[in-house]
Amino acid sequence: MKPAHWANARVGCIGVSLWFGVTIVLAVPGCSLIPKGDKAMRDAQIDQQHERSHGEARVAVAMGAAGPRLSELWQSGSAKAFLPKGAPQEVIFLNTSGGLTGGDRLALSLEVGAGLHFTGTTQTAERAYAAVSGCAEVQVNLTVGAHAHLDWLPQETLIYQASALKRETTVALAPSATCLLCETLILGRHAMRETVTRAQLQDRRLVLRAGRPVWAEALALTETSLAARQNPALLAGAQCCATVALIAPGAEDAAQALRPLLAAEGCETSLSAWDGRAILRLRAAEGWPLRRQLARILGQLRGRPLPRVWQMNGDLA
Repeated sequence: MKPAHWANARVGCIGVSLWFGVTIVLAVPGCSLIPKGDKAMRDAQIDQQHERSHGEARVAVAMGAAGPRLSELWQSGSAKAFLPKGAPQEVIFLNTSGGLTGGDRLALSLEVGAGLHFTGTTQTAERAYAAVSGCAEVQVNLTVGAHAHLDWLPQETLIYQASALKRETTVALAPSATCLLCETLILGRHAMRETVTRAQLQDRRLVLRAGRPVWAEALALTETSLAARQNPALLAGAQCCATVALIAPGAEDAAQALRPLLAAEGCETSLSAWDGRAILRLRAAEGWPLRRQLARILGQLRGRPLPRVWQMNGDLA
């Protein structure tokens, strides 16, 4: 039996015992010491020992006698969902693991019943951390019933150096349903002057109406594309980018009202609209000008302010 003052901690495949200020390095039974130079073996050992987060959250809302009512709530692992008091037409998703790395899995599902006007968002920015091996995977499934509308407005995704993330967002619209979507990417931690030169991102979005595709987009970031970020056809040197999509009859008319808002200091914005679709693309060197411009655009399209969780870092009005 160890003395009470003998603290034992496991670090990788070695045990470090502290006894009267003397550090003794011991091999842990069942583990082999890995030569310092063998990075592949060392990474494999670390990958085996690290826990992986898995989370799933499903929310379904339907029209009740007094307005929206919750018809299903399922949450497990690191994924949580809650409906804030005083905002009955809004759901907030949260990943309690604090971020995503290789091997993590996150699934979010939201079903909006017929006749509802609903908003889905996230409590904070999602973070894609460096991955030793494997890829983090996120699956988002959104279903919108007849004559219903969904604003899907997650906050930013932060892409860290050496991260690996695969995300798929699928929106299934009833024939008379509509939606407004927004996705934002920020490359690196700007306060730390981090420049992302190596990352893997596969980000796919698909909108179906009555089972038929009406809009699809696939974004891929690799070491090669990041090296060419100065290309005007890519990021033109920007560190942040966003896509906004309105899928609704008359989206072209809504786009006309946005044109006076396209000019914004510190953020470049482009707009195209056709056949019930309005697509905006934004890019900026810093996150705050991009967020302010998104607030202007989304506020115009929604006819009301952004969800309160978007206001955590300052007033966007």
